[in-house]
Amino acid sequence: MQTAQTSGTRATCGRGGPYVSISGIRVSVGVSIGIAVAPQDGGEEIMRRADLALYRTKGEGRNGYRFYEAEMDERIEARRALSTELRGALDRNEFLLYFQPIVTKEGRIRAFEALVRWNHPKRGFVSPADFIPLAEETGVIIPMGEWILQQACVIAAAWPSDISVAVNLSPIQFRHSDLVLLVNSALQESGLAASRLELEVTESVFLEATPAIKTALVKLRERGVRLSVDDFGTGYSSLSYLRRLAFDKIKIDQCFVRDLPHEQSGAAIVRAIIDLATSLKMTVIAEGVETEAQRRCLLSLGCHELQGYLFSRPVPAEEANVLASQQGLRRGKIQAA
Repeated sequence: MQTAQTSGTRATCGRGGPYVSISGIRVSVGVSIGIAVAPQDGGEEIMRRADLALYRTKGEGRNGYRFYEAEMDERIEARRALSTELRGALDRNEFLLYFQPIVTKEGRIRAFEALVRWNHPKRGFVSPADFIPLAEETGVIIPMGEWILQQACVIAAAWPSDISVAVNLSPIQFRHSDLVLLVNSALQESGLAASRLELEVTESVFLEATPAIKTALVKLRERGVRLSVDDFGTGYSSLSYLRRLAFDKIKIDQCFVRDLPHEQSGAAIVRAIIDLATSLKMTVIAEGVETEAQRRCLLSLGCHELQGYLFSRPVPAEEANVLASQQGLRRGKIQAA
């Protein structure tokens, strides 16, 4: 162990890694390093390339180091080009909505989750895993999110009155837009009943639960809109928010469903979530259901609603309209695009 001490601050490095003790408070220290070497990595470009290597180190989990590689420049350029094209995609009408059914224990469609897709004129369909993070970084998620909300409500208004629509919200929408005003506008213009709109909020919102965010959630709830905690159990769960904000639903992340029924620890976690939600009078939805064995296991654990490829892949609005008009959903019989 090595220790250095100055002005009442004690820095220590031991088996648990480096940390600093300030007034009795232990503060962990982490280091991420990006390395570029002269002359092979250039002279004028060496700092920029070291920064690219640092960016990669942080992206891979921090507390490590990476040497610059030419491929890093290629990835940054590709990302920059995609970001530029994303900014004008909404004006060029390149976004469209797909819908994935959420079904009851009996297999009846209870709701559809609205999922945005980007149909690039040259690239074709761009993966949401690629463009959603970019949209959040660049702020495009604000107008995109407003468009998704408006379109989802308009489309859902044509469905039978017992079928709802679920729309995902980004934490950025809470910070940089008047979400309550946008929701009220979308409901009024579409004629959709507030009780048929479900807003899915990720647990990361709890980290930034400012008074403004709390107020927005309360106003939405009072408006009659349903609130759902998305990907429950994978982020920063706060049970106090489930009690104080009275969410209507909890959505179990597919990582807990994937290995059912064989993974006992996964089954135990799912059972605990279902028991908790049931005691709070909340509905539990399991996503990522792909096999009949998973469906049976989830139902035996008390799950209320299901979503996944076993029932249907996400489908365009036209096909969702057809499914919505049917009385039930036959597993394995859906021809999804």
